[in-house]
Amino acid sequence: MVLGPGGSGVSTLAAAGALELARAAAPARGSGPLARADTGGVLLVSVDPRSDLPRRLGVFRVPGQPVPVTGELDLLHLDPLAVTETAWSGFTGALAGVGAARSLPLVGTLTGVDAGELTGLPGISEFLLLRAIRDAATSGRWQRVVVDLSGAGDPFAVLRSPTVLATAIDRLWPRHRRLAEAAEKPALAQIATAVEGIDRDCQDLRELIADSHEVSVHLVGTGGQRGLARIGDDVAAADVMGLPLRSVLVNAGSGGLPTEAVLDRARGLLGPDAGSAVSTVTIGRRDEEPVRLSRLRKLRVALPAPNGRPRAAAAPVVEHVGGEGLDAEYRLSWRQALPDPEQLALGRSGDDLLVTIAGFRQPVRLPSVLRRCQVTAADWDGARLSVGFRPDPAVWPQR
Repeated sequence: MVLGPGGSGVSTLAAAGALELARAAAPARGSGPLARADTGGVLLVSVDPRSDLPRRLGVFRVPGQPVPVTGELDLLHLDPLAVTETAWSGFTGALAGVGAARSLPLVGTLTGVDAGELTGLPGISEFLLLRAIRDAATSGRWQRVVVDLSGAGDPFAVLRSPTVLATAIDRLWPRHRRLAEAAEKPALAQIATAVEGIDRDCQDLRELIADSHEVSVHLVGTGGQRGLARIGDDVAAADVMGLPLRSVLVNAGSGGLPTEAVLDRARGLLGPDAGSAVSTVTIGRRDEEPVRLSRLRKLRVALPAPNGRPRAAAAPVVEHVGGEGLDAEYRLSWRQALPDPEQLALGRSGDDLLVTIAGFRQPVRLPSVLRRCQVTAADWDGARLSVGFRPDPAVWPQR
């Protein structure tokens, strides 16, 4: 997945990286992490409805259908609104044929909602977009899939959408209630099954996005003061989300120069991972605009493959630091970049620890032993964020 702020050249570098992967994949079909024996080639996915990638790559714009670009590269252009409308039409179409359930007020309300109205629900459009990308990636048709996340708003908000939607579903119709009501009212069973399927997809997408064996994230930045200010927030957001970051690409062709200060900033935030687990490189300025296939090839952008090393909040460490029973003390910690420690805020919502960094809030699911505990303290030593916990007497099991 390639992401970064608008105007940083995300689409250009994603296309150039996909072409480089396609060139490398030609003699080695069927060896990718998502590949089967009969697969090969690379899929480039664009989620920007106004993307000019079809023009740059010299193909027709055919939303929702893979279009061959070269012998080893296909382009899939997804329109978020079209994806939402198609998914919702299928969902309401199934509900409309539920027989006895058609007389239920809930079914009538749902089937009466227009697909265009769904864009206002938290996370639904972005979730459906990610689900379409996942389905393409796991179809077994392509060896590697490159996702250009530009043009879909805040890319971190897009990647957080399964968490947002799962939380909304649990608030509106908690799982224990919908299972109980489906058992008591058979007419609700099909609706509950459909909602359960969406909830499972949310959990599957959350796990896939943080899966360092299958996914690699490539962060694009720019030179100049704008790039310097943004790179810290983006690395911090990637850490708290547990994204498997594999490279930071500073695009000298967009934004101001120099780029070395931005790279130094990224390396400082990445610590020992810089250069080993996460590459940091500058994409040099070109005399010609990369508006054609041949010019995109000349960029030779490398997108490192997944390395299987979980990052930051995807692999928190839980430690028992002392005491027993209600006097026990626990610590949860992970490596976390904090460009501005004063903007760190912590909260609690059910089984989640709410972590806010530079205005970006991410729920971090607590391990089971900490869900019956209260937060007592927090500390950041310049590299790791540590949160202290003690048992909550109201819910801690008594012996």
